[in-house]
Amino acid sequence: MRDWEKEKMAGDPDTEREELVKFAKDWDWHVRRAVALNPRAPLEILRELSRDKVQWVREAVAGSLQADDDILDLLSGDGDGFVRAAVALNSSTSPDTLSDLSWDEMMDFDYSLSKNRYIVQEAVAKNPNTPEEVIRTLSEHGDEGVRAAAATNPNVPEDVLFKRRIDQSWAVRTAVAKSPQVTVEILDYLAQDRIQDVRVAVAQNPKTSAESLRSLASDRDVEIRVAVAQNPNADPETLAALSGDWSWKVREKVAKNPSTPKEVVRALAEDVDQSVKKAATARLEK
Repeated sequence: MRDWEKEKMAGDPDTEREELVKFAKDWDWHVRRAVALNPRAPLEILRELSRDKVQWVREAVAGSLQADDDILDLLSGDGDGFVRAAVALNSSTSPDTLSDLSWDEMMDFDYSLSKNRYIVQEAVAKNPNTPEEVIRTLSEHGDEGVRAAAATNPNVPEDVLFKRRIDQSWAVRTAVAKSPQVTVEILDYLAQDRIQDVRVAVAQNPKTSAESLRSLASDRDVEIRVAVAQNPNADPETLAALSGDWSWKVREKVAKNPSTPKEVVRALAEDVDQSVKKAATARLEK
């Protein structure tokens, strides 16, 4: 029977070292995994658990920021793909190990998407330690999930995003629009995308120009107008126009937006919808 109290103690950062040593040898793999997940687990314990017979324990070690290069290098060759994916996601993993894992074509079926995914390569593509040449290679991958993951990498080159802005997959174009490295020019281009999810991502991005936000403010999709209404880059004229939107959700976001002119907020304080009125009143009280 699973011992929840023991598991809680094994994962507690304040648990004494001697207790963690005992928990690391417990018969219940849930307890051993809790030790591996403990942010203060000693390195020698992690080294022992990296050879545990249970995959979920080794996966927890692979994701630990306390794991050193030797442990991560060992687990990068683990027989289980989920363990290797955890290594690929770990921000402590070295560029060399990530380069090696970039060739790992292990796939797992994602029931939420009803498709197979290259879970290791996606993880490598997201890792900030991944070398630029590897990011470039993965951005050309035949699978949209891997290309989208590469677009989200914080170090993705600008020219890669520029090329992927016309990717055939809307999921990739959405990832480009969300990228912290995306330029205003690319966002202006994607603001005209035919897919709603892409336009929503553009409307939410704080880098998006006032001109593009003005155009998106007239979009027929209410989710896009809501995103524009809360974007700090929206200009006063756009926010004033949205303050008359039929959707109370849009008007509420306008009331909360710090860029909204005071006179517009005062008008919204008299709105017929209570949520809008409350948001506007709170802004005026500040």
